[in-house]
Amino acid sequence: MSALIPRPAMEIAPGAVHLPGWLTLEQQRELVAACRAWATGPVPIRHTRLPRGGAMSVQTVCIGWHWQPYRYTRTAGDVNGQRVAAFPDWMVRLGRRAVLDAYGDETAADGYTPDTALINFYDGQARLGMHQDKDEKSSAPVVSLSSGDTCVFRVGNTRTRTRPYTDVELASGDLFVFGGPSRYVYHGVPKVYDGTADPATGLESGRLNITMRVTGLTDEDAGR
Repeated sequence: MSALIPRPAMEIAPGAVHLPGWLTLEQQRELVAACRAWATGPVPIRHTRLPRGGAMSVQTVCIGWHWQPYRYTRTAGDVNGQRVAAFPDWMVRLGRRAVLDAYGDETAADGYTPDTALINFYDGQARLGMHQDKDEKSSAPVVSLSSGDTCVFRVGNTRTRTRPYTDVELASGDLFVFGGPSRYVYHGVPKVYDGTADPATGLESGRLNITMRVTGLTDEDAGR
């Protein structure tokens, strides 16, 4: 569905680029189908348990590497002990195209080789507090893809969880890439607009977010 008011591509901060409507409906359907398969195993989707005992309201499943606060492993010791699904080559190609379209830099795109993705599912009540993606050894960009319900994506600064920040609406099909000076910005999702999903994506409700990352890790680093 086309937006009534065009949403232009924007650089929200140096290295933080929003490309609305980057994914077609067919590409979103394919991603939703792939994520549904990953959500059933070998390591199923779950509410991640935090070190102090609470659980995240967002549900997460990982591929390539398993993330738990605040480290990556090949196997999911906090879930079922199984090795996570492999990171597919087609996702690498998708990530490279995202970096190229966001930055217009063929060299950066060709060298971008994501090896993990965190796949987050938000229902209408889920939120994600301000945080930095800093458990990776690599400072390569994070590629974020959205499908389903629209959300408010809060893009902060690299020093504090508080202001200054900018709120951006991420709709179904949007791409957001943050790297360079914005690689370690605090960011979060304070609101999801429940019921705004287009069923043509394969999601009747809820928001699906896929963030590709380069861990910079080897199996020796993980001890697996």
